[in-house]
Amino acid sequence: MTMRQALVDALHLPDDSETVKRIHERGLAVADEDTMSQAIHDVYCGIVADHQHPNEKDREQARAMIAALQKAIDQTRA
Repeated sequence: MTMRQALVDALHLPDDSETVKRIHERGLAVADEDTMSQAIHDVYCGIVADHQHPNEKDREQARAMIAALQKAIDQTRA
């Protein structure tokens, strides 16, 4: 299941909803370890990488990034 579909399902939106499109247009993203590690790989490793897919270092960075984002969100709620 894609992250887009997971968001649509979680928000109980119809498949053709514009809500997810508006969320992305406003600069927000929903990510899990897989999508975050792919993004980290694409940005930091780029086309000169010695590997095609995210490696364990990318996954570690993804977990750290997600934890930092969750901490920042929790701090804004306090």
